[in-house]
Amino acid sequence: MKTVLAVRHLGFEHLGVWDAALADFGFEVLYCDPTVDDLDSIDAVEPDLLVILGAPIGAYDDELYPFLTSEVRLIERRLAVARPLLGICLGAQLIARALGAKVAPMADKEIGFSPLELTEVGLASPLGHIEDWPVLHWHGDQFDLPEGSTLLASTEQCPNQAFAIGPNVLGLQCHLEADAREIESWLVGHCAELIASGRDPRAIRADAARFGPQLETRATRVLRSWIAGWE
Repeated sequence: MKTVLAVRHLGFEHLGVWDAALADFGFEVLYCDPTVDDLDSIDAVEPDLLVILGAPIGAYDDELYPFLTSEVRLIERRLAVARPLLGICLGAQLIARALGAKVAPMADKEIGFSPLELTEVGLASPLGHIEDWPVLHWHGDQFDLPEGSTLLASTEQCPNQAFAIGPNVLGLQCHLEADAREIESWLVGHCAELIASGRDPRAIRADAARFGPQLETRATRVLRSWIAGWE
């Protein structure tokens, strides 16, 4: 059976709506926790797809979170064999870092639902399925575009929202995977960040209910189209 290995840093920041979608596509989804598991012992070649998920820490915070060094090494090993790799939020930032791009804090956090501005290439890519539809943003850092990658999407606040390297490496700053039905876990888990940044959880909750159902359909199409491009 085809396998997906997902590196998950927080219990509620999992593959969300993509978990069931991947099962429907014939994949077995396995999770590992970089805070307790030895990433250096993981086979970077064997999984059909490696996914690096999000977390509220910086991609450059190795001194505070030493496991990040091993996580970058895992990404480097995966990139070296040109196997399918998907990074979401922190995951995209770590891929960018592994490729030598700068990752740094933004002037203000980007939290809440808003559409992406797709580039011409982005419109023709799997991300075309989410054209003009609000997606969930939840990050305070941004990455420079890695050398050799193609920019797929931007927002006014964050110019580099998504990039691709060939057909099988995709970095997404936004959270297409997030299940709007589980938004309460995000609102509670990131409550300190919401308070510090002046965001109203009621607005995010309302937007999740408003945009979530169609976003799930669109996001599943994105994933299906992307996988079809490299399978």
